[in-house]
Amino acid sequence: MWRRGNWQRGFGGRFAIYDPALKQTITNSHVIWIHAVSVGEVNLCTQLIKALEPRIPNVKMVVSCTTSTGMAELRGLLPSHVRKIYYPLDRRKYVRRALATINPQAIILVEAEIWPNFLWRARDLNLPVFLANARLSDRSFPRYKKYGWLFRPLFASFAGVGCQSETDAQRLREVGCRAESVQVVGNLKFDAAKIGERRALDARGLLRQVGVADDALILVGGSTHDGEELLLAEAAARLRVKFPNLFLVLVPRHFERCRDVGQKLRARGEKFIYRNDIFPPTQLQPGEVNCLLVNTTGELKFFYEPATVVFIGKSLTAFGGQNPIEPGAQGKAIVFGPNMQNFGDITRNFLNKDAAVQVKSAAELERALGDLLADAPRRAALGRHALEVVGENLGAVERTVAMILPHLAARGIHISPQ
Repeated sequence: MWRRGNWQRGFGGRFAIYDPALKQTITNSHVIWIHAVSVGEVNLCTQLIKALEPRIPNVKMVVSCTTSTGMAELRGLLPSHVRKIYYPLDRRKYVRRALATINPQAIILVEAEIWPNFLWRARDLNLPVFLANARLSDRSFPRYKKYGWLFRPLFASFAGVGCQSETDAQRLREVGCRAESVQVVGNLKFDAAKIGERRALDARGLLRQVGVADDALILVGGSTHDGEELLLAEAAARLRVKFPNLFLVLVPRHFERCRDVGQKLRARGEKFIYRNDIFPPTQLQPGEVNCLLVNTTGELKFFYEPATVVFIGKSLTAFGGQNPIEPGAQGKAIVFGPNMQNFGDITRNFLNKDAAVQVKSAAELERALGDLLADAPRRAALGRHALEVVGENLGAVERTVAMILPHLAARGIHISPQ
């Protein structure tokens, strides 16, 4: 919290001390509590709310998150009538106070957020709790099995579990979820990947301000982790011998790393500019900078729009990978490293449909980038196939809503027809 900043506002909410106006707003109302950990889950939560609100018009929504960056996204994406709070620390005192204040009719947890005290209290209150976009990673699955004495009763308490894949469904049944509560609904990230009509940022216009021509080749490193920024910068420097109009956009996964990344780029002589240093009067000449370091949150999807090629971070120098769906939904040529474990089914889907390129090393990455920068038809084919993959996997939001609504109706909540 200290590292990311902006933690003071709403800090009491972490101990279930809320603004009195919250209680006044939701008193005598049916309330649904939705929890999204951080920025990625917030985007999924937004899609769920948009789909749920027309079906349950008499219900008020309260959305919680854990990180200050997630809270900033909530405040920017959701209207004022949706109340935003911080998730309470998982101590009995705070959990009891939070649930007594919110008094929800149901709770929706986006992805696997298994906090024992919170779930025990929800079970004591006989509240239906749902897991949306549920998955168990290769790392977490054996841990939940090892401590089954603790977690099996918690998993068994879920009223509904919307899984991303059959693999996740099988794992969740093995760690204790009741078979009748588990459904394979698909991955909400496919539905959430669409930008929509409103553009919060004109990425192309911003690049023009720093001297990037509209016909320039744009390499975007999305959600990069330590070490990947320098690898991309070094590869881009060598590739500019052949592609002099190549411009690099780096978007670290954690924006608080940008200062350290900037120092490393400066040490190797990179001509770069921070995103936050670009103001409306800014107008650089072509060649003054050849790299943009994005030290903001929630803007990555907008930088995918002008991208020529996209590298998916956390896949080369770190473990797990990041989400390839957003650039895929924009028809971009995608490259990622060998470590995409957190998106295993999605990665296999993209690769099987020739919708992305996977490399094993930094040397392979540079060769793949060079090949794609030189081959517009190949880029177009990859982007076209990526769009097909995304299109084939839409609908998870509606299937998740269909899983939840019968339980809400059973608690006396009016469900409007579609």
